[in-house]
Amino acid sequence: MITVEHLTKRYGPVLAVNDVSFTAQPGLVTGFLGPNGAGKSTAMRMMTGLTPPTSGTARILGKPYGALANPGRRVGVLLDAAAQHAGRTGRETLALSALLTGVGRHRVDEVLDVVGLTPDEAGRRVRTYSLGMRQRLGIAGALLGEPDVLILDEPANGLDPAGIRWMRDLLRDFAADGGTVLLSSHLLTEIEQVADRLVVIGRGRIVAEGTKDDLLRAAGTFVRSTDDDALDAACRAAGIEVARQPGGGFTTAADAEQVARAALAAGVLVTELRDTGSRGLEELFLELTADDAREQVSA
Repeated sequence: MITVEHLTKRYGPVLAVNDVSFTAQPGLVTGFLGPNGAGKSTAMRMMTGLTPPTSGTARILGKPYGALANPGRRVGVLLDAAAQHAGRTGRETLALSALLTGVGRHRVDEVLDVVGLTPDEAGRRVRTYSLGMRQRLGIAGALLGEPDVLILDEPANGLDPAGIRWMRDLLRDFAADGGTVLLSSHLLTEIEQVADRLVVIGRGRIVAEGTKDDLLRAAGTFVRSTDDDALDAACRAAGIEVARQPGGGFTTAADAEQVARAALAAGVLVTELRDTGSRGLEELFLELTADDAREQVSA
């Protein structure tokens, strides 16, 4: 489990992370989303002890990362796949990590096989690797200690479609075995497919948190009746705001029961009454971060 409480980071006058609190539970993949500059990477660096917080705490498995005994065996971390020694081979990179964390050398071959790096590729210098190969090596390093928790920042960068699907299956299986996954990515379609919970951050603060299904479920009701004008008036009289639709009927933020009671009180026969349905993650993301995005579309 990851528990973040009132995590704050200030760089002089800049408030990079502002009172962030959330949990990532075992057995679930938690998607950590936000536009560029929102504070995701800074928050993840604080969780893994690389950046000291100005205030607040981040605990992994009940303790700060640095207080864990041999944290490399408990927490697998990938924050920057480019931060690998270019002069070492892939196998040397993993062998050194295995030595430092006390992992048996047999794990090097096991994780290389898991991430799909061949013996020939593992014997090449990291400087010759493509971005996708660096990502696979970084994921291998995160898995090396057989951790209970994975913290991954943009792990799908550079992966081809087959690689992205492989990573999706890997994270699902890891969580299904009781592991905790915190995943940051700009690939919203992938987050939508793999995440169980979502935490959305904008300008350093949490703007939404909850299960994926709850957050993607569009609130409100669509209703159609034999006399939409009368039902419109009845809803407004009951304090329910409505929006007429060009094809007939209207939508409202009220739930179906509230609309049904208004129709009953007005003696109007309702012919269609349903939830407005679900929205996609991209729509939700843009809605929640519209005021926080650094890139603005000019007219």
